[in-house]
Amino acid sequence: MENKFKPQLDHYIKEIRKGTIQYSSPSNIALVKYWGKHSVQLPCNPNISFTLSNCKTTTQLSFEQADTFSFKVLVDGKHNQDFEPKIELFFQRIREYLPFIDRYRFQINTSNTFPHSSGIASSASGMSALALCLCRMEQILDPTISDESQLRKASFIARIGSGSASRSVYGGIVAWGQTDCLPESSDHFSTPIEEYHPVFNNFQDTILLVDKGKKEVSSTVGHKLMNGHPYAESRFSHAHENIQATMNVLQTGDLKEFIKIVENEAFTLHAMMMTSNPGYMLFKPKTVEIIQRVQDLRKESNLNLCVTLDAGANVHLLYPHDEKTQVMEIIEKELVVFCENGQYICDEVGRGPKRLNEDYA
Repeated sequence: MENKFKPQLDHYIKEIRKGTIQYSSPSNIALVKYWGKHSVQLPCNPNISFTLSNCKTTTQLSFEQADTFSFKVLVDGKHNQDFEPKIELFFQRIREYLPFIDRYRFQINTSNTFPHSSGIASSASGMSALALCLCRMEQILDPTISDESQLRKASFIARIGSGSASRSVYGGIVAWGQTDCLPESSDHFSTPIEEYHPVFNNFQDTILLVDKGKKEVSSTVGHKLMNGHPYAESRFSHAHENIQATMNVLQTGDLKEFIKIVENEAFTLHAMMMTSNPGYMLFKPKTVEIIQRVQDLRKESNLNLCVTLDAGANVHLLYPHDEKTQVMEIIEKELVVFCENGQYICDEVGRGPKRLNEDYA
């Protein structure tokens, strides 16, 4: 599988001296979570997500031919060394798949529309945007690469930087990880779900910002704690069952069953954290209050409103577009009090990344 992504330097047709490529790429919210990985960023269980629209990273990749490879990271236009060790490792790992990078020096200028490292999958949007820039650069060097092939390779490359980033390369509903219920699926790259019930079009995700600060335990550390976890194998088996159930729901549009699966997955993810060794908790007291309040409100209103969480304290409220007015009223009356500075983000299922501009010579 990996060999198909390994071109030789003489494979490239054109030469470019310098230029810039810019992409915006969204975050995503997993419905069926992956927690635990092996080898180089391969998932221990298949997973599936909604690609979002408004929570996104914009990355401009500037490049110029040079005798030796180098790079510099800017965040919101300012040099930021905090991310450079992760980017250095990323470049080391992708060198064999994008061998042209050794001939260039790069400047990566990136910015987010949402808080970084707070449990809204900023690595997914950030690494997918960078991977798309690099794979577009390769496509310029070799114009025979099709757009479909460029996207698949970008998903493969993004995965090497951040597992969930492989899903953000595509819009809509996206699966990652080999599963029998999706024949074209792979552990090495993600696969978009092309057909699903129309109720999931423009599905809403309002993110309640309980805590905008950096989470206390990184996802990288959390994944490693699944090694030797007493409930790991049971969890992986359970995820396979939930993938099958989710695929069925995506076809039928059964929102009651959708809610059961999504909330079960969110709570199972955090149960794995709490029962690891050492155990830890990313929930905050207000996270729990929101969950309890939403479940009570759902019974009272009969709305198709459910909660999910990534590896953080912030709560994602998922619901169909035709219930948006009612849900927003509930948020303002009942839930905004639990948000840091009363802040939340309104998002929805989106169409995926966009190439904003490019210029090269």
